[in-house]
Amino acid sequence: MIEQSFYDYTTQFGESQKRSMFGGTGLFKEGAMYALISNDKVFIRGGKGLDSKLHELHCEKFRHVKKQSTATVNYYDITHLFEQKATDLYDLVRSSINNSVDQHCSKNAVENRRLRDLPNMQLTLERMVKKSGIQDVKTFLELGAPRVFNRVKRTYGNDVDVKLLWKFAGAVDGVHWKLIQDPMKQRLLEHCSKIDQ
Repeated sequence: MIEQSFYDYTTQFGESQKRSMFGGTGLFKEGAMYALISNDKVFIRGGKGLDSKLHELHCEKFRHVKKQSTATVNYYDITHLFEQKATDLYDLVRSSINNSVDQHCSKNAVENRRLRDLPNMQLTLERMVKKSGIQDVKTFLELGAPRVFNRVKRTYGNDVDVKLLWKFAGAVDGVHWKLIQDPMKQRLLEHCSKIDQ
């Protein structure tokens, strides 16, 4: 099975953690996801100069298809390189891990971030969140998506689009909101109801 063989391959870079992600398995190093194994394919995270190298090697980006939409994310299919034991595979995987960990560390330096720098956030959402009393990333992350969403609802009224909850959850978890699975959405809604009482 490709999942186990790729995981075994990555042990030469140190220990990785596995988590269920996007209907597959994500591989993490120091809290940063650098690889995804899904539908018997291996994807690694791009970034910096790695994107152009992966593009030159004809590696396609990962597309997560949901009921009504498709999200393309910065993970590239390296299955053919892995199966062929390509000579540059080691350097590609090592670069992906290093880029992911570096980006994760710099993103997690809370003092360096604005709310709009979080995934799924933009200036209008930053303004809504600030108007609801949440002034910085640290507070946003400490409160979590359900509490932030409830505060925004109190400020703007109950007709606030539920997609904001998904966007806030994605911002907290560092993923695109369209990649949030239905079971997680249900848990978020239940949590909002509990803390709203």
